[in-house]
Amino acid sequence: MSWIHPISAEVEETAETLGGKGHGLVVLRRLGLPVPPGFVIGTAACRAFLRDGRLPEGLDAELADALSGLEAATGRKLGGTERPLAVSVRSGSSVSMPGMMSTVLNLGLTGAATSALAVETADPRFALDSRLRFLSSYATEVLGLEQETLAAIAQRAGTAVVVRDVEDAIRARTGEPVGEDAARHLERAIAAVFSSWDAPRAITYRALHDIPADLGTAVTVQAMVFGNRGDHSGTGVAFSRDPNTGEPVPFGEVLFGHQGEDVVSGRSLTSLLRELAEREPAVWASLLDALERIEAHYRDACYVEFTFEAGQLWLLQVRPGRLVGRAAVRVAVDLADAGTIERSEALLRITPQQLRQVRTPRIAPDDAADLLARGLGASPGVAVGRVATSADSAARMAAQGPVVLVRPETSPLDMHGLAAAVGIVTSRGGPTSHAAVVARSLGKPAVVGAAGLTVDAAAGALRVAGRTLPEGTLIALDGTSGEVVVGRPRVVDAGPDPRLHRLLAWADEVVGEGGDFERGKPESGEFGRDDFERGETGPDDFERDEAARLTAAQAVLRRSTTG
Repeated sequence: MSWIHPISAEVEETAETLGGKGHGLVVLRRLGLPVPPGFVIGTAACRAFLRDGRLPEGLDAELADALSGLEAATGRKLGGTERPLAVSVRSGSSVSMPGMMSTVLNLGLTGAATSALAVETADPRFALDSRLRFLSSYATEVLGLEQETLAAIAQRAGTAVVVRDVEDAIRARTGEPVGEDAARHLERAIAAVFSSWDAPRAITYRALHDIPADLGTAVTVQAMVFGNRGDHSGTGVAFSRDPNTGEPVPFGEVLFGHQGEDVVSGRSLTSLLRELAEREPAVWASLLDALERIEAHYRDACYVEFTFEAGQLWLLQVRPGRLVGRAAVRVAVDLADAGTIERSEALLRITPQQLRQVRTPRIAPDDAADLLARGLGASPGVAVGRVATSADSAARMAAQGPVVLVRPETSPLDMHGLAAAVGIVTSRGGPTSHAAVVARSLGKPAVVGAAGLTVDAAAGALRVAGRTLPEGTLIALDGTSGEVVVGRPRVVDAGPDPRLHRLLAWADEVVGEGGDFERGKPESGEFGRDDFERGETGPDDFERDEAARLTAAQAVLRRSTTG
């Protein structure tokens, strides 16, 4: 049995074997797009590891061969003292689980290799920063150091000092230095990624999304490309269409002089994606070309993670966009109108949950609400609940009623709090940060980058503009406008969506009954305002009727497909 597969256009294995990330990289290679060289350790190896408690027999020999091939392809050597190779070690289930499992970056930058990289690039600062990033991810994901310990060390002055103190913390925790054996580091990182399949945050995420527990994760090992290398390097995430509205314009964030985890974590202040066009026009042109080709391949909106090093674009991940509510409906209808997909496929792409999210509520524009902060709307909808300043508080308080989780930024360790909350607010991060991505996947309203908002989890309080709000204070957030207000504001319906009306008309044509199941309601599928005032119906009736029309059409289409 072959445990390892190259990232190559010729590879035929599916996402069930390669994981979603690995399979996406193979697709990018087939499209002729730039992907760093590497290989994938398949999901079967993870299942064997979880069953036996050790890496499967024969993997060590395959790993040595795969690493030799990667060194030959790059002209570099892992842990080498000349032209050192650094690699990323990433998880990737067949079903996307964003941020729920372990990642180790810059692996291979031993002390000697870091010195060699500094000489090669004539940039000791860059080399030392990359070494620190390796130590930090290796310490937390492989050795089990607490993130709070590393966060405290990171506050100290000077990268060299921080690197030394992290090395000391590792020695204090393990009784030995991190060492110079890069191949051993790689084996331990692979085992840590496999183990993270059963981390509490991953288990919680799978339960929320009905993901089978026996799939396992693949591990993708790739040559690092460095977004933190100089003024013409950076990293970002991009959607081919706006994930909140479905508008056909590129959407995302970019961060110059940083690596990818800085964008996803929400710790750093990002720029809007379009700034890439001004600062790196060649990279921007390459990215637009890639998004167009990827969307044409998937026949759907798409999402990519990218890095550019010294003006060269590299793609690190791709998947269909996973849009919500109105955005999902707009994209499906627009693609059908363009002839990219059939109307039947547009109907099958929309879930009842997405349909329910179309009538996204908003805080009434004329409401005299007590505005607490304003950030970026990251996931549409309105949520009202009591403030919780930690994931543990959110999980505990949710038993007594709705809570809104308010954090500086979120991480996979907050998954139990994200699951318990009805809405999410962060003081840092952008619309593609961890908090935003997870909120959209859960269908929960979110506001990120709420300016001026300080979260004091130790004191259990929020502070903004001289005000202090303790945990338990009732607040509301609007995931479209980015408003966060104190109290319970007046909420209004977002209004009719003409694309939804057209989608439902297509559904009625498929079912053959027309209208609203002959109940005397308007053809659009909406009830009239008089029905509300008489108390004869409400928003739930809207959702039930529309969902029923969609699911009836989907049942007909599936029967016709299966014969």
